Amino acid sequence: MKQNNFQGALQHPINSGFNAATTAAEAISGIDLTGKNAIVTGGYAGIGLETVKALASAGATVIIPARDLAKAKKSLEGIPNVELETMDLMDPDSIKAFAEKFVASGRSLHLLINNAGIMWVPLQRDSRGYESQLSTNHLGHFQLTALLWPSLVKAKGARVVNVSSWGHHFSAFNFEDPNFQNREFQSLLGYGQSKTANILFSVELDNRGQEFDVRSFSLHPGAIVDTDLKRHLTNEKLQSLGVYDADNNAIHDPSKGLKNLEQGASTTVWCAVSPQLNGIGGVYCENTEIASIDAIGDENNEQFSERMNNVDKLTGVTSYALDGVTAIRLWSLSEELTGVTFKI
Repeated sequence: MKQNNFQGALQHPINSGFNAATTAAEAISGIDLTGKNAIVTGGYAGIGLETVKALASAGATVIIPARDLAKAKKSLEGIPNVELETMDLMDPDSIKAFAEKFVASGRSLHLLINNAGIMWVPLQRDSRGYESQLSTNHLGHFQLTALLWPSLVKAKGARVVNVSSWGHHFSAFNFEDPNFQNREFQSLLGYGQSKTANILFSVELDNRGQEFDVRSFSLHPGAIVDTDLKRHLTNEKLQSLGVYDADNNAIHDPSKGLKNLEQGASTTVWCAVSPQLNGIGGVYCENTEIASIDAIGDENNEQFSERMNNVDKLTGVTSYALDGVTAIRLWSLSEELTGVTFKI
């Protein structure tokens, strides 16, 4: 019987046996992906690169669409079973060209990992005038998934994994002004609504896709300082956030959510391949487990402010990110903004 995760109906931990310290290699142990095809956006840096390594080690052919081919080629050197293609998530034409080429190849797509993302950026806009975090983190991935849909269905058992973040707590989706045309731009609000969009997209994609055996998941990878997301922050800011020590060294303590790259990729990999998630979809995961609904969840709540100084307490998913009506509304808006009809 068809089930969806509207209002968090399926949002319950399942005692996976894993935890915050689990690595991507541990999450994929015993899984054979020989003959499977995967696409990983942002798969040449940070947790995306660790995700590619894990999937390739299990036998999958991994296609990495990259904006910077030279950087990607260098990063992926020595990793077997990888292919490089050109794509920029802020350029709709490049997304269309990449997706059409893959679909035309006739290959099935078993795993689509929408991993790439940006954060802490100043106000920037794409060629359509859309705010860059919304454009990159959500709209680009929505368009990509829509155009790759025939290949996902062809797999007869596919998963779409959208890498979100606990940062979705920073903002619900602002339908009145998603691109900051009439309100003051705050980078974390833009990031927060884009990460909320990742979750809402997963909820509705799973609802629509499960009859075609395409399931979708979203996740928080943890606080991983060893990525390019921090490039706009000073060392002093990173210290104040509790992710750098006094000597500007990254702090790794998975018990507090402060993970290294391989630990950061574990939840992505688990969502992509674990048989523990068979028959489940639309859920938001963290620490290699299905997350609980966050009872606090209100960015204006005093307890919320206190938690911002305690990284280990940044857990759970907000109820507004699991709302079925909002998820459907976002789907329609995403079609309107991208000009792509996502036919399922």
